[in-house]
Formats: sequence, structure tokens, C-alpha cells
Amino acid sequence: MKKILVLLSGITFLLSFTIKDQKGTYPIEPVPFTSVKLTDDFWAPKIITNYKVTIPIAIGQCYNTGRVDNFKIAGKLQEGKFCTEYPFDDTDIYKLIEAASYSLQTIPDKDLEARLDTLITFVGLAQEPDGYLYTNRTIDSVNTHPWAGDKRWLKAPELSHELYNSGHLFEAAVAHFQATGKRSLLDIAIKNADLLVRDFGWDKLHIYPGHQVVEMGLVKLYNVTGKREYLELAKFFLDVRGPGGDEYNQAHKKVVEQIEPVGHAVRATYMYSGMADIAAIYNDTSYSNAAERIWETLVTQKMYITGGIGSGGGNEGFDPPYVLPNMSAYCETCASVGNIFWNQRMFLHDGDGKYYDVLERTLYNALLSGVSLSGDRFFYPNVLESFGQHKRSAWFGCACCPPNIARLLPSIPGYIYARTGNEVYINLFISNTATFEFQGSDLEIIQKTDFPWGGKVEIVINPSEQKEFTLKIRIPGWARNEVLPGNLYSFNDNISPKVILRVNGKESDTKTDKGYIVINQTWKKGDRINIYLPMDVRKIVADSRVKADRGRIAVQRGPFVYCAEWPYTADGKVMNLLFDEKADFSPEFNDTLLNGVVALKTKARPAKYNLNKEIEKGDLREITLIPYYTWNNKGAGEMTVWLSVSDSSVRPSPAPTIASKSNISASVPTRALMAINDQYEPKNSIDREWPFYHWWPKNNSWEWIQYDFAEESTVSVAKIYWFDDGPFGGCRIPDHWHIEYLSGDSWLPVKAKNDYPILKDKWNIVEFEPVTTNAMRLKVKLPEKFSAGVHEWVVE
Repeated sequence: MKKILVLLSGITFLLSFTIKDQKGTYPIEPVPFTSVKLTDDFWAPKIITNYKVTIPIAIGQCYNTGRVDNFKIAGKLQEGKFCTEYPFDDTDIYKLIEAASYSLQTIPDKDLEARLDTLITFVGLAQEPDGYLYTNRTIDSVNTHPWAGDKRWLKAPELSHELYNSGHLFEAAVAHFQATGKRSLLDIAIKNADLLVRDFGWDKLHIYPGHQVVEMGLVKLYNVTGKREYLELAKFFLDVRGPGGDEYNQAHKKVVEQIEPVGHAVRATYMYSGMADIAAIYNDTSYSNAAERIWETLVTQKMYITGGIGSGGGNEGFDPPYVLPNMSAYCETCASVGNIFWNQRMFLHDGDGKYYDVLERTLYNALLSGVSLSGDRFFYPNVLESFGQHKRSAWFGCACCPPNIARLLPSIPGYIYARTGNEVYINLFISNTATFEFQGSDLEIIQKTDFPWGGKVEIVINPSEQKEFTLKIRIPGWARNEVLPGNLYSFNDNISPKVILRVNGKESDTKTDKGYIVINQTWKKGDRINIYLPMDVRKIVADSRVKADRGRIAVQRGPFVYCAEWPYTADGKVMNLLFDEKADFSPEFNDTLLNGVVALKTKARPAKYNLNKEIEKGDLREITLIPYYTWNNKGAGEMTVWLSVSDSSVRPSPAPTIASKSNISASVPTRALMAINDQYEPKNSIDREWPFYHWWPKNNSWEWIQYDFAEESTVSVAKIYWFDDGPFGGCRIPDHWHIEYLSGDSWLPVKAKNDYPILKDKWNIVEFEPVTTNAMRLKVKLPEKFSAGVHEWVVE
């Protein structure tokens, strides 16, 4: 029996549980977040907002949307049918139990703990006698969801998500047990895991999960229970995967033979995290080599400057190398969570700071963008450019992202420190007090810092007794003149950043090994380390093979990537701004702006087209850049991370044409209607780099878009460029279309001089007898089984 002493906001209690002997673990052990108390002004308030706002809202949504009812119906507490859209909706409950459990360890709350007890009771009642837990099938085993299959596990390699549900159950159970010492959910998880052990294996069912996460969950369950069969099953689920399956869920090859990230990004990062677990615990070089190969390809070819991953909306995942569109970037919030999981595990295996460079970039940018400053609005994709068609939502039908970010935020203290037998790692700079066991006695570390807005860091080392050990302090890549490992991005200025290190007042060498300053000495209570990180504003360019970023720069200060957004310009437009490549950016802390941020002041020129399609440039005007994670907190509007510094990349305001001056309405009104007359010509019908309008998910109906002209005009030509997102999307070119004009109070068809063409990847042009009118309508017949969309509509 091992007893763990946990200090939570002044309340001390004991957690007792049995830890069996284990063979193999990570070479480096993270210091648990229960040992770290944050005292900073950046992360601590966000964790409190998560506790006060995000978690209660998400739990409430689970009640309101039927997710809780599914468990109650399966558990015979009430009657009814399966209440929600997806069979994986069970996991939203599990992730929120995990999130609330993490929160309880830093902010004790008896009421919240009681709410978890209630939810866990519902989960337990929904579990079948042999341990099976999947509400969709338990509620009605005959009329299951189409993804579920007629029998257990039949469609597990595809879309049933049975094993995915189990994985999140296991993670929640471990978190709840560690937070409260209660076995209620842990016993449910063990019963389910034992069923998996009985059903799957080399002499049993040869099935892998269609959506990975069970691998990570089983390893966590193994770490708590010591049951080796859970670890072996985690490895089995990886070993049995591929070849011959879908690239979408990474089953196209054996996992140890894969060389690049492909397919669905969340599935991928969860699988790579599981691979890192197995590589470390089994000391399996085939796994560690594969994980490293995939990681190298990701950061050198497929990662956004924000740390976001997944550029393709069609597969919610990866495109080919260097295809990193900004406006259609997917960068799912859940993928950022998975990327953080993966990079921490990669670090724990070999102690290289490059993994924390990626983790930090993701944490401060792509991940934080996923939730509003108020904690009650969420992004699913996190784009790097917008004309105003994007905004955070209160919830989603597929609601994986809000619970995922809710469970990540309160666990952040656990990412700061790590240890081996003779080493202590400091990985992140956050004001905190940490007390943890090291070399047989307590070690206290106190950090005081103005990071992330400033670069001053003070670290006080307080061992309970004088002892010799090695302290490793990570110096971020951006402070060593490296944006990311590799050459996907590079700094485009002449700044040579300098780090200053003082140990007990004496300036010391800042040479790094694997990104860490290494200090080996005998430490005594009160030893003090001072670090000064360079906080220069840096300009970044992308590899020339990234077409979307040619002729553009990004701006970074400290860990933050910045963006230009509509509230901080004179006319609410930023896409048409042309910046000087050598422009100055002046940092200024504003405690009343966006909960307090360092903003960057600079200047740019607006660009616009004239009627000859020539670019005209206006006078310099002031503009304020804000940290990317804070965008869209003032409402929807234009935003861009990559700033244009050339005529070829700027997006000028449209010339004053009949269409551009018109008011637009439609049968399905959305903010994307602004795309119809923006005068941006797409490369092809599937082009997602440009804004477009669509009627999805409607199909087999007549729809319309209407121009109300600024003044009565005579027109005789209409040009349409259709949106069609290909075989994996929901939009196709329409079955029919025609043009109508307003005559008095009636809509009349124009008299066309040629057939109405219906073609992909080109303009569809119709000429008609001239009409003088105040308004025109584009009437569109959607295909029987698909929707349709429009890139651009020109009238002349």
C-alpha cells in the first residue's frame, strides 16, 4: 500500500491505493500537477474561469442535449430512445468527469464532487453485467446507430467508437480516483477493461479501434492498477493495426512502418501518444523510431506557425507536405490537445527540449484560441485567416472540443516540472510553488516570473537538506533563434537574441544541451537562479514551398504569435493591408485590453482595386496587433496571422462594381455571403483558401441568392463560379440554375441567349437580353443527395 500526501489550497489529505511492481516506465517522470500550486496572473485565472464557467456550462449542456439521459435510459432509470446524434457522445460525460476531477485537485468543491458522484452513478447503472458500456447498444440492441453495427465490436475498426468510449472512460476513472481516492468510477473502468482483455488479443478478436485513445487509457489504467494485461492490450491494439486499412485512421501501414502524419489529426495524435507510451515502457526502438520519424515530418512540413495541426477540413486532418492554407485551416482544438499529449510523452522518453518547444507554441496559441476569454464560447477549427465568417459557438452537435479543453487547462501545472533519479527539469516558466519528493526527501521550487508578457524569471531552490543534483532549465527555441525545429519557418530579421543567466548573483554560461541549460552543483536552501529571456518582436517567414504564406510575414513576441484583427483598424478591414517588411512593431502592455495583453503597434497601407483591376495604395495608418489566441472576442470580422508585404499576397478591397456595392441576402443567410462579391477568383471549385458560400446540409431543393443594387442598373451578363468540395465533401455543382430580375413586385426570368452552363473549375457565364432593375436573384436547384455552393457571382 502506497500513501500519497496531497496539498490542495491548504487542505491536506491522504490518497491510498495499491501500486503493483511494474516493469518499465518513462525514463523521465513528470512532477504531478497536484504538487504544483500556480501563483501567476496568466494561467491561474484561466483555470479558475474553467472551473467557474466552462465546466459548469459543459455539464449543463450534457444534461440539456440528452447525453446524461442516454446513461439514465440505459440504466433503466427512465424510458426513451437514444437521445443524441452520435454513439461517441458518451465520452463527453467522461471527459467532463476528468476535467472536473483535475479541477478538484486545485479547487476543492464539495458540490462539484457530489455532481460527479451522481454522474458516476448513472454511468455505473448503464454498464452491462459483463462490463460492456456503450449506451447506444444497451438502450436498443436491435435498432442501433448505423455506425454501431449489429453486434458488439463489429464496426469497432470503423465508426462504432466502442473502444474510443472505453479509452476516455479509463482516463476519467484514473483522474477521478487520483483526485478523490474514490473507486466508484475506477471499478467501472476496470470491469470494462477486463472485458476488453477477455475479448481482444492474438488468440481472440484481431480488431483495432477506428478512433484511437483506448491505448492511452489502458496505459493509464495499468499505471494505477499494475495489471500488466492492460499494458499488453494497449500494445496489441497498436500492433494489430494495419496494413491494408484506411489512411484516414492511420491503418494503411503497420504503425512502426509509418513515416508521416496522415489522416484524421485527432486520431493520429492519440495514436502517436500511445506509441510513445509503448516505446518508453517496453524500451521498443521500433516504436520510438517510428514516433520520431512522424514527429520530424510533422514539424518540418505540416505544422502551422500557431502550433495547430490538420489543414484539411475534408478529413479533419493532414494534407500533403507544405499545404497549409490559412482561411481553411482546420487546426481542430482536440488536435492541439492531442499534440500536447504527444509532445510531453516524447520529451519524457528522451529529454529533448524540442518537444516542449512545440508543446509551448501549441499551448499559448492554437490551444488557447479554442476557448473564449469568458470561457463560454468555443472554436472547433482554429483558422489563421477570416473575412468574418468564423465565430466561436456555445456548443456543438459533435461536442468533443469543449470537454477536451476543459480537461487540459487544469492539468497545466503538471507540465512544468519533470525529474529523474538525479535530474530536475524546468520546462515551462509559470509563477508557482512546487513541492515534491526527490532523492528521498522533499524539494521545493519557487518560480516568480512576469512571463509570458515579460522575460524575467527567478527560481529559488529549497531542498529539505543540502544535496547534489543536476538542474536542467529549458530555454525556448524562439529565445535561441529557432522558430521550430527544422526549416519550415525561420526568423527574417537581424536580431541575435541573448539569454542571461545568473546563479546566486553570478553570471553563468548559457550554453544549452538539447535546449536546456545544465547546472550541476550541490544545492542548498535559498539558492537563487535569475534568467532573462529576450522578448524582442520577431518577424517570421515560411518555407517558400508553403504557397499560402509567400509574400507574407508572421510576427511573434515571446511564446505568442500575433494577428491583425478588425476592431483594431480604422475601417474594420485587415485583409487589404500592406505592411512594410522592415516595419517596426512597438510592444505595449494594456491591462484593459482583452484581460490584459501586450499589444504591438505598427503601421500599414490599405490597398484597393480600381476598375482596371490595378492595385491602388493609400496612406500609412496605425494598426494594433493582438495575440492570436485573443481574436474573435470582440465579435466576428476580418483577421489574419500572416501579414502581406507584397502586392502578390495582399487582398485589395474590391472595385466599386454593381455586385460589390449590392446588399446580399439568401434563402439561407450566413456571414459567408460576404464571399459572393469579394472579387477573389478561386484556383478551382474545391479551393478552400478563399471564402465561399454554401447551402449545406440542405439538398434536393430550390435555393437563392439575391443582389439588391445600390442603384437601378442595366445588366446583361451573369458569371458564376461554383463551389464543389469533391468526393469526400457535401457540396456538388447544382442540377440547374437560372437568373431572375425584379420587375415591379414580381421576379421574372431573364431571356438567356445561351444555355446555362454547369461546370466545375471555371466560370459559368450566361448572356441575356439587357434588363434594367434594382435587384437580381440567382436561383439554384440543389442535387438530390448533395448540397451546393458559390465562390463568386458577377453581374455586368
